[in-house]
Amino acid sequence: MRVLVVEDDTKVASFLRKGLKSEGYAVDVAPDGERASELAVGEPYDAIVLDIGLPGKDGYTVLTELRQQKQRTPVLLLTARDGVEDRVRGLDLGADDYLSKPFAFAELTARLRALLRRGAPEPEAILQVADLTLDPARHEVKRGGRTIDLTPKEFSLLEYLMRNAGRPVTRAMISEHVWDMNFDSFSNVIDVHINLIRKKVDAEHHIKLVQTVRGVGYVIRET
Repeated sequence: MRVLVVEDDTKVASFLRKGLKSEGYAVDVAPDGERASELAVGEPYDAIVLDIGLPGKDGYTVLTELRQQKQRTPVLLLTARDGVEDRVRGLDLGADDYLSKPFAFAELTARLRALLRRGAPEPEAILQVADLTLDPARHEVKRGGRTIDLTPKEFSLLEYLMRNAGRPVTRAMISEHVWDMNFDSFSNVIDVHINLIRKKVDAEHHIKLVQTVRGVGYVIRET
């Protein structure tokens, strides 16, 4: 799950980034409303943790713009204000939940998990390409009915490919969404993992699903 944290306090932002990453989330941080709007429009986030008291464009404005653009990403508002009017305003503008500072990190993660469950239209949906299936809930991969054992990183990479089935993804996209880091053109870690997946998924089958798109990256498709 990829989360955008919008927080101008560097200490709080660093705390949230480290804490959420330790919980297994991929995390981007925006220090102000302008950057938050840019990221929220350009990246497919699963949830946004949005501070209201931002410099320049405040959290209310960011939230309003997102909802006007039909962005339905779940938003958890953070604020030092605890008045009923502020909570009502945030919820009326389209926020999905509200947490006042100071807060316990355990409560924030619990609320975030609830939002992600609520925002997932088909949390148990099984991904399928040809006779290859991937069950995100059971963490199970099968091809032709045979179970395939994958490492956690191999599973994440295959899941990302299958969620983009038929659409080529670049190494930079894979690096950002699976490894949560900037792409290093001198590293072959992605190619190594692709080859490992091919050995487990394609080696015993005539139809090869994991394909290289020359000059672009990789794609998973039946033909």
